[in-house]
Amino acid sequence: MILQELHIIGFKNIQEASLTFADKLNCFVGNNGQGKTNLLDAIYYLSFTKSAFNPIDSQNIRHESDFAMIQGVYLCSSVRGKSGVRANQDEGDALSITCSIKRGAKKQFRCGKKDYQRLIDHIGRIPLVMVSPEDNQLIAEGSDERRRFLDIIIGQTDRAYLEHLNLYNALVKQRNALLKQYSEAPSVPDDLFEVLEMQMVPHASYIFARREEFVQAFIPIFADLYKTIALVEEQPQLTYRSQLHDRDLLQSLANTRRRDLILGWTSQGIHKDELEMQLGDYPLRRVGSQGQQKTYLIALKLAQALYLSSAISNQQSVNGQKPILLLDDIFDKLDATRVARIVDMVRSDRFGQIFLTDTDRQHLTDIVQPYGSSKVFYVSGGDFRAG
Repeated sequence: MILQELHIIGFKNIQEASLTFADKLNCFVGNNGQGKTNLLDAIYYLSFTKSAFNPIDSQNIRHESDFAMIQGVYLCSSVRGKSGVRANQDEGDALSITCSIKRGAKKQFRCGKKDYQRLIDHIGRIPLVMVSPEDNQLIAEGSDERRRFLDIIIGQTDRAYLEHLNLYNALVKQRNALLKQYSEAPSVPDDLFEVLEMQMVPHASYIFARREEFVQAFIPIFADLYKTIALVEEQPQLTYRSQLHDRDLLQSLANTRRRDLILGWTSQGIHKDELEMQLGDYPLRRVGSQGQQKTYLIALKLAQALYLSSAISNQQSVNGQKPILLLDDIFDKLDATRVARIVDMVRSDRFGQIFLTDTDRQHLTDIVQPYGSSKVFYVSGGDFRAG
């Protein structure tokens, strides 16, 4: 997957920009707060139909503007079936994705000349992985962030997973509303709860099975990348914890219904799943230094890119379909040796097109030199100048 052109109007601090990119490496250098991360976020928007940092669409519009527009022109790898015939007419051709955001109106997404009726139908069309300082939330924040990590990866390769997840979350929301409604009522409509809970089970079962399958396939990729970057005998661990490992969900929901009425929320289900991150036998949050934590997170995200490449290839018989990789300020808190290993890794053929930001021009000079296909952009006040 190659992003050839990007056109932006009124997005965050970017008044207007039209950029063409190199097939492999694109670097953005400038001081903090000039718009480097905003440009990466615009690229992220075109893959996930939302910002990586601010879920409120209107707040991503430039202050002086009433609307924002982002358009990307992509070159996709050819998809061929067993007969050798191209399986999807827009694969192998230039593909245009456009997002329009207007204050007080619903945002619009278009693939080519066709508007999406449901944004969920776009997820996975432009596979992408972003590495940024915000990833520290995976360690520092609650289990919601780690479940979101699972959902972003699996959802890019399994549309049914997203459908099950949306339906399950809607049912949990309905159950929570009922719990609050009847928390102090003299009688509880158990039959109404039972109908909701029976509907939750098949969705939870599918999500649980796919999360477990993913983690088992993902761990070896992640562990190998961590050791390559760190070159130490630290043992990084990832453990998927779910209530469904040892209990029947339907029975658990019935058993805890009275307690949930007191709590006002649903205490059982896959929305309580956890992805534990450890070094050795200890939580990464407690024992990891800043450098170790950043190494762990970068290895996690680079493993995500390799997993997606493999999954897409296996599912669609795609030749060379690799996710776009966004690397935002990844060198902070890392020693020069680890930076060099990361650079050597991402410049290999295992990874696809890369967009990288940094405040240090020397870093980028060292990175760009080995590449035949690369561009450097200087960023100031939302303006971009090719170097």
